[in-house]
Amino acid sequence: MIPSLAFAAGAFAADPQPNFVVIYTDDQGYADLSCFGGKHVETPRIDEMAREGARLTSFYMGAPLCTPSRAALMTGCYPKRIDMAYGDDFSVLLAADRKGLHPDEITMAEMLKEAGYTTGMFGKWHLGDQPDFLPTRQGFDEFFGLPYSHDIHPSHPRQNHFQFPPLPLLEGEQVVEVGPDPDTLTKRFTERAVDFIGEHKDEPFFLYIPHPIPHAPLAVSEEFLKMAPDVVREQMAQEGPDIDYGLRRKLFSLAISEIDWSVGQVLDALKENGLDEKTVVIFSSDNGPAAGKAHPLSGRKGSTLEGGSRVPTVIRWPGKIPSGQSIDEILTAMDLFPTFAGLAGAKIPTDRVIDGKDVWPVLIGQAESPHEAFFYYRDNDLKAVRVGEWKYHLGLPQKQGSKATPVSALYNLAQDVGEKENVIADHPELVAGMKARAEKFERELIENSRPAAFVEAPRALELKSE
Repeated sequence: MIPSLAFAAGAFAADPQPNFVVIYTDDQGYADLSCFGGKHVETPRIDEMAREGARLTSFYMGAPLCTPSRAALMTGCYPKRIDMAYGDDFSVLLAADRKGLHPDEITMAEMLKEAGYTTGMFGKWHLGDQPDFLPTRQGFDEFFGLPYSHDIHPSHPRQNHFQFPPLPLLEGEQVVEVGPDPDTLTKRFTERAVDFIGEHKDEPFFLYIPHPIPHAPLAVSEEFLKMAPDVVREQMAQEGPDIDYGLRRKLFSLAISEIDWSVGQVLDALKENGLDEKTVVIFSSDNGPAAGKAHPLSGRKGSTLEGGSRVPTVIRWPGKIPSGQSIDEILTAMDLFPTFAGLAGAKIPTDRVIDGKDVWPVLIGQAESPHEAFFYYRDNDLKAVRVGEWKYHLGLPQKQGSKATPVSALYNLAQDVGEKENVIADHPELVAGMKARAEKFERELIENSRPAAFVEAPRALELKSE
């Protein structure tokens, strides 16, 4: 239930209310789409989506890791503001974690549900696995998926340390399988998403499809494994019960192809149900790559270099968002919350700070980014700030001999998107202003922060016997 709160109406309500589909992958890098320059992957359906809509080339996640980036997406807030920048005692939430997204937070699903939307989620959650934290308690009418990453299972390379229980697959709040075949999950989540579209074609809906891949261990269905080289298929046939992470890295391009197939299935379902021009579809990734590529950006998953949190993003709404655009304005996943609210005529909570902005005018080419700055966090630490084309690192780790020493750095992203040439010595006044801006924002965030939630005696999710 949504608590009784003060709300502000969205900017305007589209008539009729549009549907929203958010397709969200895991650890897919900036160059892991062919429409973003990737030569190692083929993504014809997402490329088509980009031609019919817009590429968002400066689109940022709220953090460069799974749990905090998903918290930012769902709430429109920087993860530290809602105490979700770090897990309980690890960088992300784990199995039977006592911590989770606070039930008093207003998620995107709750906001749209209050406005009359049916909500469905099929894929990976990762905002808490205890009953009070599950998607069905956070605004989703339907949920079929995983409570956290699919590598949180007994075959994890550091199982001796973590002692993970078997991976649960949930329908609503009930475990329906343990140890599901990871190679089938993309297909199964896609099929459920397509069914959801058909079942709710006559009412406004919000559909969230957070795929578990290309997070390791990589997984592909049998249909896509057939495209692998003979030697890889022979090795896969001998894999046995323990997952071979190294071998599965060879499946990367096929995993991306299956994601692209999934996007095509969703787009086709919208057309077949007469919903194509009634639906906003956005494709993005939760953070930078682990196995993939971020070229021309530097940095990867977990880094506050551009490759950690700037991700490949495509948005499409035929007849509303002009086609063939490449929008390089600063936009964030946090903006989806107020932007969707404005389009749906939904109410935005006014009793709390929401960091996202309504960026609809930017998407239709009528405005520049409303963000004066973007702040890069790793865990609870503010690491960098971007203002326009400039990015200031408060303390970027750089190797000096055998040690990594934090070094302040300034880059002009318009000229040096790979963050190679530190020009901090040439712009002392600019650096002073950006440093002051970062310090001011950090103080404001701490003053206007909210807690996560914790439970006593958390328990691993288990399959209940009949």
